[in-house]
Amino acid sequence: MQFSTENVFIQVKDHSVSGEQFELLLDEELQLLKTHPQPTLEKLPSYYESDDYISHTDGKRSLFEKVYHIIKRKAIRDKVTLITKQQPKKGSLLDIGAGTGDFLSEAKNQGWSITGIEPNEKAKQSAIAKGVNFAANLEALENHSFDVITMWHVLEHVPDLEKQIQELKRLLKPSGTIIIAVPNFISFDAQHYGKFWAAYDVPRHLWHFSKTAIEKLFNKEDIELKKVLPMVFDSFYVSLLSEKYKTGKMNFFAGFWIGLRSNIKAKQNLEFSSHIYVLENAKK
Repeated sequence: MQFSTENVFIQVKDHSVSGEQFELLLDEELQLLKTHPQPTLEKLPSYYESDDYISHTDGKRSLFEKVYHIIKRKAIRDKVTLITKQQPKKGSLLDIGAGTGDFLSEAKNQGWSITGIEPNEKAKQSAIAKGVNFAANLEALENHSFDVITMWHVLEHVPDLEKQIQELKRLLKPSGTIIIAVPNFISFDAQHYGKFWAAYDVPRHLWHFSKTAIEKLFNKEDIELKKVLPMVFDSFYVSLLSEKYKTGKMNFFAGFWIGLRSNIKAKQNLEFSSHIYVLENAKK
């Protein structure tokens, strides 16, 4: 994907795995950040090789992980409620980046026909044990075969954005719904923590989105942004991790306070730490 401009927005360190430094380049037209340099497809999996990569594990080793999984259970119920509200008749659901499968498992229990995509084998095996069905890859799936396609904090990990969005268009039924959740680099907690903001998560996060970026990128494929919803718990989770990166310790009070301030600010400017985007095919 070619940028219209490539101004360095900020320099950020990989705090989780490698300790390497990366630049974030700003496309001013799209209001989109690009991690630079981006790892090769061969090297990229090595940046996920950490027991601390929480979405690939069901681990509850620490208080932080235990709290994460408590909040995760509520978030999963809310996600299934959201997709059912968009498509009350339910039907076929594709979750790309299914992780350990808890969302799809809950959706299946509530009457959805589920399919997952997950590249991490360890996470995938955990999901299979929960009754989740997987496709080998997106190319193996038929055109216009899903009522809902979800990507919960996954689009930022995809090397080829334009190809990914084209695939979503191909797989979605004409009356279907796409739901994307991504961090928002314009949020208060992002501005407060700067280079320590945990949701930059370079180089695993290859892209960093604003509302403008999501709307313009999907409009290119005649997919309309219908609704933007907040993810209010994300500001607390991200702020706690950011405190760890900034100070070397998990400062629960400071992290909670910044997370709360971020949500209060977002009530006014509608720039939450993370957003859920509800998208549909444009009406002809």
